[in-house]
Amino acid sequence: MTRLYYFLCVFGFISLSQALYFHIGETERKCFIEEIPDETMVTGNYKTQLFDKNINDYLPASPGVGMHVEVKDPDGKMILSKMYSSEGRFTFTSHTPGEHVICLYSNSTKWQMFSGGKLRVHLDIQVGEHANDYQTIAEKDKLTELQLRVRQLLDQVEQITKEQNYQRYREERFRQTSESTNQRVLWWSIAQTLILIITGLWQMRHLKGFFEAKKLV
Repeated sequence: MTRLYYFLCVFGFISLSQALYFHIGETERKCFIEEIPDETMVTGNYKTQLFDKNINDYLPASPGVGMHVEVKDPDGKMILSKMYSSEGRFTFTSHTPGEHVICLYSNSTKWQMFSGGKLRVHLDIQVGEHANDYQTIAEKDKLTELQLRVRQLLDQVEQITKEQNYQRYREERFRQTSESTNQRVLWWSIAQTLILIITGLWQMRHLKGFFEAKKLV
């Protein structure tokens, strides 16, 4: 029962995709942090809208307003840096588990005609098997409905395994950090104790010398 509950929790976690929208200015950059296991495909779909003061609403941006997408791995290495159009899709595969930074910003040279305007960006990030286009895969590999379903289940199991490995990796790093912190605290406590002992001995010796000098002892 416990294993089944854990399986459902992990499956529910990786089944979620992050869909949102945000606003950016002409030279503003928006970045998002996504925790991704290693060897996992990530797909981001986006579209942009420009604010129209005449109708007081957002309209689809012209093709000239492009979006630059940058992705860095946990080591700070750039794994994607490319300019896209006002609406598109970007894809990358992680090779290192951990926090990946995904940044988007617009090409400011195309904004001269939209002075003072704001850009609304709709972003949908999908991780793992949800980044696969199974309809295209079925057409390309000529899969039946049953074969396609089996393919989806295999991909889901593979993604769950990657997620479990990533959780173990995080647990190991947390344990190493905790052990390192505990060791530092222990040595600091020992150092404080030694300092107090040395200070006490020095004070006793100093007082003894003072009393002897005053012929009180």
